Amino acid sequence: METLDHLLVVDDDLDIRELLSIYLQKNGYKVSSAANGKQMRAALALGGIDLIVLDLMLPQEDGLSLCRELRAGEHSHIPILMLTALAEETDRIVGLEMGADDYLSKPFASRELLARVRAVLRRTRMLPPNLRTTKTPPLLAFGDWRLDTQARHLLDRDGTLVSLSGAEYRLLQVLLEHPQRVLSRDQLLNLTQGRDADLFERSIDLLISRLRVHLQDDAREPRYIKTMRNEGYVLACAVTASHPDHAGDTLC
Repeated sequence: METLDHLLVVDDDLDIRELLSIYLQKNGYKVSSAANGKQMRAALALGGIDLIVLDLMLPQEDGLSLCRELRAGEHSHIPILMLTALAEETDRIVGLEMGADDYLSKPFASRELLARVRAVLRRTRMLPPNLRTTKTPPLLAFGDWRLDTQARHLLDRDGTLVSLSGAEYRLLQVLLEHPQRVLSRDQLLNLTQGRDADLFERSIDLLISRLRVHLQDDAREPRYIKTMRNEGYVLACAVTASHPDHAGDTLC
């Protein structure tokens, strides 16, 4: 018997929780619901959740803080579809920066929500299990560089800080978490932005170019980020993960 995907709907509006639960169940999903962060954690503790539909405007603990908590903890591999009554571009960007895999503004059509749920689950399952992200060590050292994942800083061998945009930082972190492994553009999009590849595929090439400039990496003979024709990109050097207070472990 085929196992149904298990969705967790987190929304403080009882009517929305019930409507979404009924609709998603009719379309082949097992659904649990939660009104707040406390109930969300209780549902997650039972295990088996495949995707979280998370409202941004929650009382006490808002969706952004819960998203940040999820991405930093043991449930970091679970994809998140964020809902909000706010349609501002900045809110969408902040949600994605916090680690949401997709973003849908209220009011929305039920069919659109269903399509987004299916797309996020499909994109997540395109990735090998070892690429469904885990917690990142505080420091990632490679070549002449160090990435401080707590302060979100890139430092050269002299300790000089190199400024990165949010998108540049996320892409570099993903490459460092999976060194010496070829990642396709689709995989890089899923691991960094979690949005439709058709709309953002070219942005990966642009971000790679920017990272090479920051790393002083010659695109013709790159030391760090190499292009694998018709395949994607690979971080070609070893990476050492460590905590500031003790020695590190090599990731590859």
